[in-house]
Amino acid sequence: MTNVLNIDAVDRSFGDRQVLKDVSFAVESGRLTGFVGANGAGKTTTMRIILGVIAPDAGSLSWHGAPLTREVRQRFGYMPEERGLYPKMTVADQIVYLGRLHGLSGTDARRRTGELLDRLELGERAGDRVEKLSLGNQQRVQIAASLVHDPELLVLDEPFSGLDPLAVDTVLAVLRERAAAGTAVLFSSHQLDLVERLCDDLVIIAGGTVRAAGSRSSLRARHTRPRYTVEVDADAGWLRDEPGVTLVDLDGRRAVVELDEGADDQLILKAALARGPVRAFAPVQPSLAEIFREVIR
Repeated sequence: MTNVLNIDAVDRSFGDRQVLKDVSFAVESGRLTGFVGANGAGKTTTMRIILGVIAPDAGSLSWHGAPLTREVRQRFGYMPEERGLYPKMTVADQIVYLGRLHGLSGTDARRRTGELLDRLELGERAGDRVEKLSLGNQQRVQIAASLVHDPELLVLDEPFSGLDPLAVDTVLAVLRERAAAGTAVLFSSHQLDLVERLCDDLVIIAGGTVRAAGSRSSLRARHTRPRYTVEVDADAGWLRDEPGVTLVDLDGRRAVVELDEGADDQLILKAALARGPVRAFAPVQPSLAEIFREVIR
């Protein structure tokens, strides 16, 4: 995979308030990049700059190494956090219309619309006016609208908002399919469990500054200390007194420990074996939420 979109040292202010400072990261083709941060961190502003809705004060954006132009942006798909649908239009007419705006023929727009609505389990609602749909179904219509022209880059701002668990699974599957076909996907979400399930790469932003960016495995290696599950036959509380060990969780005979830099996991195992049988000793992968807290604190 190669970087297709590069954001380099982007700044943006509104009046005297700087909302982005030296923002830099890349999005690769065929990969899903999660963009996470608290409210007001700068996610939506960054996405609007990528789409050309607003311009940066400083910095640059490139597509396959060339300047990002209006013509290139026409090959992008975008779903804003705020719903931007025409409430009086039917679902199918809405998506066909947006597909035509992106240059599709009427025949291709209708074909693509039918395929997407079926894939997003909205085929039976194709003739319904948008205003008659639930908020979750309106969200799926917006996702279909962002995909109808088969974009090279898909930018989604809070795509899972308002979706029930079954709809979330459907949308997750569609986004994975798009990435597998080579589309670069950048999406924001406050639901870190969903980001964890979906993303290949991660960008964490706080206070308008990118605090960390990279693959999930590289972020785990850089921003969290090693953790292990230890299960023994007796109370595991003795682990709190072991040098180089922080006791993260204790439930009788089972504990989760975090090792200080340079601590030897084999010495911890040896200490446990000296006290009796060891039923489990295994590394624990930190969650995205734990990485997020570590990075922004």
